[in-house]
Amino acid sequence: MDGIRADRSDVHAVDDRRPVLPGSGWPDDPASDATAVAVTAADVKRLAASAGDTAELDARMSVCRACPRLVGWREDVALERRAAFAHQRYWGRPVPSFGPADARVLIVGLAPAAHGGNRTGRIFTGDRSGDWLFASLHRVGLARLPTSISAGDGQRLVATRIAAAVRCAPPANKPTTAERDTCRSWLVRELALLRPTLRVLVVLGGFAWTALWPALARAGYSVPSPRPVFGHASRVVLEAVHEEGLVVLGCYHPSQQNTFTGRVTAGMLDAVLGKAAATAGMGPAVDDK
Repeated sequence: MDGIRADRSDVHAVDDRRPVLPGSGWPDDPASDATAVAVTAADVKRLAASAGDTAELDARMSVCRACPRLVGWREDVALERRAAFAHQRYWGRPVPSFGPADARVLIVGLAPAAHGGNRTGRIFTGDRSGDWLFASLHRVGLARLPTSISAGDGQRLVATRIAAAVRCAPPANKPTTAERDTCRSWLVRELALLRPTLRVLVVLGGFAWTALWPALARAGYSVPSPRPVFGHASRVVLEAVHEEGLVVLGCYHPSQQNTFTGRVTAGMLDAVLGKAAATAGMGPAVDDK
């Protein structure tokens, strides 16, 4: 098995190897042909900061072209495709966040998968990591469906939003430091827009954990110094002026490497996401010990 789920929808089954054009009819595409496009790091910072809401932010991040290496890679993958998906059109653009604008839980991962989110246009959708994540979210009451196969499949998150530290699929799943830093402005603005309702951050993996703290600081949160060390079930409470504290939970990434080796089990994932739901007031109380 290649580790990627086939998409049951035939909406992508067209003979077109270009990335999806904004506003051309892809399910849940947040952008239009009038959406402003960032082509430099300065553009990203400006367009992210001026986004009035998460819908506008999602639209702008979904057409970003500020990192030439990532643009070339994601579009080459969409052109060449994996044999299992040769009949499907690939999204081939940055993958926006997924979930409501008033989320109480924000899950932050590393980046979209080349043949997952880069194919389907939705974060953690169409790959094995997503299979694990959405199944767990469903079990703890944070997702309507236990699977996430394609954009437009009816999946909805419950007071939860999923984002990534880097919005484009990177070669070898390894963004450069410069690419991470360029992309950070999207996450900074997202944290600021979610601030009125956000209560819990679940961070999947060490890369996202490292990327998160500067973004939180830029979004106005007081972050600890030295920065907290990542670990599974790590818990940090940030005190914020004029609002409740924000709880940050660490979680091993549900990558194939981790799930195949048993480093991450369904029970471990459920425990962290269940604690997030409970802390955000959407589930039974749990012991913080």
